[in-house]
Amino acid sequence: MTTTAPVPTANRIGTRLLLVLALLAAVAPFATDLYLSAFPRMAVDLRTDATSIQLTLTAFLLGIAAGQLIFGPLSDRFGRKGPLVIGAVLFVASSLLAALAPSVAVLIAARLVQGVSGAAGMVLGRAVISDLARGETAAKAFNLMMIVMGVAPVLAPLLGSLMVDAVGWRGVLGALVALAVVMLVAVLWAVPESLPRERRGAVGASGWRALGSRAYLGATAAFVLAFAVMMAYISASPFVFQELLGLTAVQYGLLFGLNALGLTVVSAVSSKLLPRFGPAALLRAGLLIVLGAAVVLLALVVVDAPLVLLPVPIFVAIAALGLVLGTATALALGAVAGAAGTASAVLGAAQFLLAAVVSPLVSLGGETSALPMAVVMTLAAALALAAYAVSGVGRR
Repeated sequence: MTTTAPVPTANRIGTRLLLVLALLAAVAPFATDLYLSAFPRMAVDLRTDATSIQLTLTAFLLGIAAGQLIFGPLSDRFGRKGPLVIGAVLFVASSLLAALAPSVAVLIAARLVQGVSGAAGMVLGRAVISDLARGETAAKAFNLMMIVMGVAPVLAPLLGSLMVDAVGWRGVLGALVALAVVMLVAVLWAVPESLPRERRGAVGASGWRALGSRAYLGATAAFVLAFAVMMAYISASPFVFQELLGLTAVQYGLLFGLNALGLTVVSAVSSKLLPRFGPAALLRAGLLIVLGAAVVLLALVVVDAPLVLLPVPIFVAIAALGLVLGTATALALGAVAGAAGTASAVLGAAQFLLAAVVSPLVSLGGETSALPMAVVMTLAAALALAAYAVSGVGRR
């Protein structure tokens, strides 16, 4: 016999908890990007090559994908707080090991554990929101997490590049230790146990049916494919903006920051529009705008239009994702009763696995065209809109 999970009340997510959940969402982007500018120095100090240093990033990303599949189901069985604390403790320990690593092999291993443990904050942060809120309230909370995840990847490389001359690459990784300690303290202080004992246990038959429902699968696919649009842009942007458009590194950083600002602003606007329109309508509108902008970008590339025009549809597509990512997450997890941890894990793992596939695809055209990026963005946006259409969430 399965127990029906009670519908969460809309007033159980306070400002303090939201800020801590935002911190949990920021940890992975910071751990991913903060040390990128230190790669050359790390290769010299550790007496290795660039490929081995790059493996430290690959190991971290694989750890994130695997960690979500570990911590999500565990949290459905044992509650959110315990696995979250364990993940935070492991993140502190692995971050310290990475900062003190005597060899690249130890660093790669430490980064793998860092990714696995850092995933706990991402997947369980979403699960906590899903436990405590539904609908507009949940979508607003997810939008805040999307704002943080939009700003962190831009801020982290900049901070890292400013720090590396002063404290070296070990000092940069040491900053992650400090962030990990802050995360652990914040989890112990502010995150409640959001899953009552009577709702814990292995995902039952009704839970697995919910995970296989059109509503969950459609909203999850819409989120993952929309994120693939952003990853196609992020992966190709250094080449497109610097090689094709001829921008300097500083100009590229400013333009990248402008696009991130657009995503952040639209995410904030989305939160304001939720009470009036609801998450399904905003998701549909966002996907339509993203697809329209991607089609315009593809058309400009195909007709060989002046390259200076390309940043305009790119900006529109990335900014419009602010209407998509938070609302799609809210609709996906809101469709699942009693299995929010597992549902969040599947969503997050699929997000990073597809991102890993998309990144090399945009480089298939070499350094002569933006066509691969435009094709991938358009195809992913079209598939995301199709996933929304078949999900039925707009009719619920």
